[in-house]
Amino acid sequence: MAEAHQAVGFQFTVRPDGVDLKLSQEVIKNIYLSGVTAWKKRAIQFKNGVLAGVYPASPSSWLIVVIAMMSSLYIHVDPSLGMINAIKDNLPCRDYMSVQTRAVLSAILFATGLWLFLIYLLRYTLKALLSYHEWIFESHGKMSSSTKVWLSLVKMFSGRRPLLYSFQASLPRLPVPSVDDTIHRYLESVRPLLDSQQYNQMEVLASEFKASMATQLQRYLILKSWWATNYVSGVYTMMQQRNSNSDLLYVTPTHRQAARAGNVVHAMLQYRRKLERGEHAPLRALGTVPMCSTQMERMFNTTRIPGIETDIVQHLTDRKHLVVYHRGRFFHVWLYTGGRHLLPSELETQFQRILNDTSEPQPGELKLAALTAGNRVPWARTRIKYFSQGVNKVSLDAIESAAFFLALDDEPQGYEPAKTNSLDSYAKSLLHGKCYDRWFDKSFTLISYPNGKMGVNVEHSWADAPIVGHMWEYVAATDCFHLGYTEEGHCKGDVNKGLPYPTRLQWQIPKECQDVIEASYLSAKQIADDVDFHGYLFNEFGKGLIKKCRTSPDAFIQLALQLAQFRDQGVFCLTYESSMTRMFRDGRTETVRSCTSEAVEFVRAMEDASATNAQRFALFRKAADKHQNMYRLAMTGSGIDRHLFCLYIVSKYLGVDSPFLKKVLSEPWKLSTSQTPQQQLNLVDINKFPKYVSAGGGFGPVADDGYGVSYIIIGENLITFHISSKFSSPDTDSYRFGQNIRKAMIDIQALFKTENDKKIVENAKRVPLENGKKYI
Repeated sequence: MAEAHQAVGFQFTVRPDGVDLKLSQEVIKNIYLSGVTAWKKRAIQFKNGVLAGVYPASPSSWLIVVIAMMSSLYIHVDPSLGMINAIKDNLPCRDYMSVQTRAVLSAILFATGLWLFLIYLLRYTLKALLSYHEWIFESHGKMSSSTKVWLSLVKMFSGRRPLLYSFQASLPRLPVPSVDDTIHRYLESVRPLLDSQQYNQMEVLASEFKASMATQLQRYLILKSWWATNYVSGVYTMMQQRNSNSDLLYVTPTHRQAARAGNVVHAMLQYRRKLERGEHAPLRALGTVPMCSTQMERMFNTTRIPGIETDIVQHLTDRKHLVVYHRGRFFHVWLYTGGRHLLPSELETQFQRILNDTSEPQPGELKLAALTAGNRVPWARTRIKYFSQGVNKVSLDAIESAAFFLALDDEPQGYEPAKTNSLDSYAKSLLHGKCYDRWFDKSFTLISYPNGKMGVNVEHSWADAPIVGHMWEYVAATDCFHLGYTEEGHCKGDVNKGLPYPTRLQWQIPKECQDVIEASYLSAKQIADDVDFHGYLFNEFGKGLIKKCRTSPDAFIQLALQLAQFRDQGVFCLTYESSMTRMFRDGRTETVRSCTSEAVEFVRAMEDASATNAQRFALFRKAADKHQNMYRLAMTGSGIDRHLFCLYIVSKYLGVDSPFLKKVLSEPWKLSTSQTPQQQLNLVDINKFPKYVSAGGGFGPVADDGYGVSYIIIGENLITFHISSKFSSPDTDSYRFGQNIRKAMIDIQALFKTENDKKIVENAKRVPLENGKKYI
């Protein structure tokens, strides 16, 4: 009861002679400190907003320009070519000013205008420089003279010490490719997958599309590209995909669940504070070319709200609480006290109180979150009918407005090489859990296990996997190397038992709504139980050895996936690889169609016993070069699928049907792949701390009879694979496919290890294919 009394801010008693009012000094202090913190935060945000707004200039440069203009007045030099005098003669209220005051004010106004003009000139010069992408197409390790000059100019115009959003106004817009180029690349991409008759039919459909409605649809996209920052923006809320991020592979900093959660949540709050202030350094390719940071804005305080026709992504600001799920109960936890973040030890105390709570779930509360795992339309209707008023609305608002969602699981997970060499159970727990212990609509759900392991389940519509990976790297480094733990495994710092207890969210869920929840749970569980997930570590070799072979690690792995796919299924299939377009304003992803004609030739040669290693090596080089070129085209806005998808969306808005676009979008991606980048921040030297690495995460299969493959290149000697498929498909098996990938990787690497290795490498480009034979 003591804690409850402390939570009361004031007490009053009505008496015949008046009202007796008693205020708590502690509450008044907390209110004062909260106000000071809020104003301090606003001041920092305003300062950083100004710094980012005038970048690449600085506020001090304004003072330099003003002083220069003022100095010119005293030496009777007019650099404005008469503009200062014109301003002086047209100033309002000039009759009430002295001549000297008008001269000074006019000079200041002209200097300010000149300063703003120079800012826009610098900004558009930088934008023009960033529109140059030829450097991407140059061979690795080689840089042309023009690219060296360009890089020097970018560095010169990029300013010093940029903030997170400093480059946003200087980023170029994503270009709209020409219809002819896109269709040409599309037909080239499907050529190895279709027989002659099917390919001819597709050519006819493409020609009819170009001759009929393509020009009209393209005009609308070009028009959108003029007024929107990105012509693809707005389509990602149509996606319903989730992925995950796992904890450190070999290290568990503490086995105390509440302590680990306390440190991680505190590290996330530190990251969020820097994010809200825009103090993170922007990511830059080559250490120079900036990436778009827009996606990071919605990392916290964000929820996907279900709709009857389409969902919306709701982002709020300055959320000060967290919602925690444990054994069927939802708890509201404040993250601030006295105008500051709760310390790790205070968060540990709060989470331990929740773990010690023995209360039972309210009717319908246990599986409530299953509504976010099932079909969107029933959830949208249920939300309107049962959660739009009363205590249900208050509790739902608390969840949807929370900074993020924390699940305190009661079953241990993690990678334990002594027991098993796979990540299967851990990965499935991160991906879907029990289908009712994750709030899948939150931007991310932080998951804490009783053995001290952690993980993240991520809703995908608001951002792409590298964005959360950026945050997760920061959190892991802060947790292990800055916050740390006591010898007993508790968070460092004094224990504050005076904090108000976490409060239970209240629900009044009628029987009809409970039936909807149960139906949603059963539907989600059926889907989750059908997911065949296999995660494993490939440590035979890694990026280091591949790069010594002068090959792109990504191209190497993608060709291994093509070889594994053919060995597994006996046929080639449409393959999706995700590429980023964040060098453009509001850029997200583009598709690389990895199953090229060159890749097919290489795979067939690998399976042809009569082919020599020299021929295989030559075909490998050709296929790898083709893949790299496709990837670079996708990164620079010359991809295929986002353009075609946007044309399809425009056709739907206009109410016109395109057999060609329908056919394109109905083609199944039987092999969907993605690489999640690691060490974006370089906060941990994994050469010095090789155990502090994460296995990344995965996602479910896109096609019912296909595979989903996520791979993470870790350091120089490790690659992790996360493979998913469906048990219901008789043709797929995730473990079998994983073994095929392993064998394909080793077989390709063996091409570089033959007795005539040096001769093959030196002569690869000069070896002709025997009798002009093609393996297609």
